[in-house]
Amino acid sequence: MKGIHQSSMAVRSFIVMACVVIVLAGIKAASPIVVPFVLSAFLAMICNPAIRLMSRFKIPKALSVLLLMLFIVLLGLWLASLVGSSINEFSKQLPVYRAQLIEQFAWMLDKLQSFNIHISRQKVLEYFDPGMALSMTTNMLSGVGSVMANLFLIILTIVFMLFEAQDMPKKLHLALDDPDMRLKQIDKFLHSVNQYMMIKTLVSLATGVIVGIGLSIIGIDYALLWAVIAFLFNYIPNIGSIIAAIPAVLLAFIQFGPGAAGATGLLYLGTNMVMGNVIEPKFMGKGLGLSTLVVFLSLIFWGWLLGSVGMLLSVPLTMVVKIGMESSQSGMWLAILLADNVEEAEDKMSALDANPLPEATLLTNENDVKKDNGPE
Repeated sequence: MKGIHQSSMAVRSFIVMACVVIVLAGIKAASPIVVPFVLSAFLAMICNPAIRLMSRFKIPKALSVLLLMLFIVLLGLWLASLVGSSINEFSKQLPVYRAQLIEQFAWMLDKLQSFNIHISRQKVLEYFDPGMALSMTTNMLSGVGSVMANLFLIILTIVFMLFEAQDMPKKLHLALDDPDMRLKQIDKFLHSVNQYMMIKTLVSLATGVIVGIGLSIIGIDYALLWAVIAFLFNYIPNIGSIIAAIPAVLLAFIQFGPGAAGATGLLYLGTNMVMGNVIEPKFMGKGLGLSTLVVFLSLIFWGWLLGSVGMLLSVPLTMVVKIGMESSQSGMWLAILLADNVEEAEDKMSALDANPLPEATLLTNENDVKKDNGPE
């Protein structure tokens, strides 16, 4: 009997994994449709607090949504204009930057020649091409820009989501078989994602402003572009700030030498340490309870599945999965693996033992019935 039970569990696990693979393959194939929808959902979450704030001042909801959509359209057009003009100007200045780079490395090449180590200037340009200063960021921005090409579809989706925002939680409660048990879980999910997106947006905005002002003081070219990139890449956990800093530091080295490059690196490091380790935890509390390894792996996974937008939204998307697993008895093991530390995992197990989830209760009742009736 025990062997049959283990065999059925193995078959069920295999079926579940096969279904997951099929679903992921479908999402990957349908990414041109899925990505704009996901982006619209999270933009609606960011806009929803502003709608509630304007409603306190007796502004009609339709007018509030119209004003927000107008702001998003103007912001998207401004961002596209900024990136396009900056890339064109950078391309024109590329020969100048190449010459400046050779000048900065001249002392090092002379020093190496004194030790009978000869390196041609062409080799230096191959490994330290100034064009690399924009290669990473333009690839990322082009991915986001391709999604924004569907701006009209995204705007319409956001509008409908904002109008449905108040009724959606009630519909979810009614759609569930046991709304009383799931009520707190749905509210926790909506509150957590809304809180994360709002705080992360404000922190990213402050990061971009500080970086932009600092780079302007140092005198780095395209300071506004690097500030926008710092704002966007701050959504990417752990390595986002590093990626955003690379082109600015390289350009500072080309323009002014090692001193300016060091100052630029310290600017990024200090800003992200203060914002990431002081300001953000203060307003977000303990955060959303994801381990550092999970955050990094989620960045890779969602980036592969949904591209640039998936990387920007990797943490909230992983949080959606985590909270969804916490509301299911069969998925609690995955929520525990995604937890930040052992203490949080133990708390989840203690809470589960004290208040079993509906699926656990249902499973227990079925086992009791089988015991009473005897083996079939």
